Amino acid sequence: MKPLVSIIIPTLNSVDVLGNCLQSISVQDYPKNKIEILVCDGGSKDETCNLAKKFGAKVLENKLKTAEAGKVVGLRKARGEFVALVDSDNILPNKNWLNEMIEPLIKHEKAIGSEPWSYTLRKEDRFITRYCALLGMNDPFCYFLGNYDRVNLLSGCWTEVSHDEKDTGNYILATFDARGLPTIGANGTVFRTAYLKKYVRGDYLFDIDVLAATIKKEGSVNFIKVKNGIIHTFCEGDIRKFARKQRRRVRDFLYHEAKRDRDFDWKSMDIVGKNPWGMLKFILYCLTFFPLVFQAVKGYTKKADIAWFFHPLACEITLWEYGWGRITGLFSRSELSRDNWRQ
Repeated sequence: MKPLVSIIIPTLNSVDVLGNCLQSISVQDYPKNKIEILVCDGGSKDETCNLAKKFGAKVLENKLKTAEAGKVVGLRKARGEFVALVDSDNILPNKNWLNEMIEPLIKHEKAIGSEPWSYTLRKEDRFITRYCALLGMNDPFCYFLGNYDRVNLLSGCWTEVSHDEKDTGNYILATFDARGLPTIGANGTVFRTAYLKKYVRGDYLFDIDVLAATIKKEGSVNFIKVKNGIIHTFCEGDIRKFARKQRRRVRDFLYHEAKRDRDFDWKSMDIVGKNPWGMLKFILYCLTFFPLVFQAVKGYTKKADIAWFFHPLACEITLWEYGWGRITGLFSRSELSRDNWRQ
C-alpha cells in the first residue's frame, strides 16, 4: 500500500504559475486518495486560492507570507507519512515522479529525505529558466562555493561538497557529515514528516538548517538523490525578477541572521569556509568580467544553448545585490516586503 504524501506549496499571487504545478500533480500515477495538497497562501489578491481549490487543494493561511513560513504552516497540518516541498513555479516532469521520489525512502529507512538531482531542461522555457537548469542552481554564487545540489553541466557533478555516496543506478544514497552540506531543500525535496516535525520548532522552515542541525547532533545524515529532475520556471526570461529574487535572498538571510531565529547557527559549520577562495574568486571574476564570459563559452561547448550567455550578467547582478544588501544591512535589517509580490 502506498503511503500518504502531503504536498506543501507556499503561494503569494501565484496564479500565473500555480496551474501548471497543480496540473502536473493531478496526473501523477499515484493513488489520488494518498495525495494531500496543502496550499499555504500569504494573502494572494489574485485567483491563486480559487485555482487551488479547483484542484482539490486545502488552502491554509500563511500570515508571515514567506515561503519558509508557509512550509511550517503546511507541516503543522500535514497528515502524510512524507511531505513534498514543492514551489508554485515547479512542474513535475512526468507522471511517475512521485513514485520515483517515495520508493527509495521506503527501501532505505535511515534516509531522512530525497531530492531530484537535476533541474529539467526544456527547449520551450525562457532563457533564465534554461540557464538555471544548465547550471543546476538558481544562484550562480553557489557555483563558486561548490555547495550546489543539482547536476551542473560546467563541473559535470551534482555537488562539490565532500561526502560519501553509493550509486544504486536510479538514485544515489549520500551521507553528509561535518565536512559540509549542499544547499538541499525546496523544489521537489521530500522529507519524512516525523523527522521534520521533530526538528522544526519556530515559525520558519529552512530545510538545510534542519539537516545541518542533525549533523551537529548525530554526526551525519543520510539523504537520497534521485536521478530524475523537476521543472523550475523561476524567473522565465525576466531579468528584473531575477534581480528582485536575489535581493530577497540576501535581505531575508540578513534579517533572520539578526533575529537569530534559525534552527542552526551557520557559524558553527561555515560552508563558505570549506571553500575560502570561492567568494574571492567570485568577486574577482565579476570585477574582471572576462572569466565569466569564458565560463559561459565553456558551458556552451558542453551543451549548445544561448542561455549560457546570461551567466556573466547573472553573476554581476548577484554581486551587486549581495554587496549592496550587506552594506545596507549594516544600518537596517528587514525582510524584503512582499507587498505587490507576484510570482
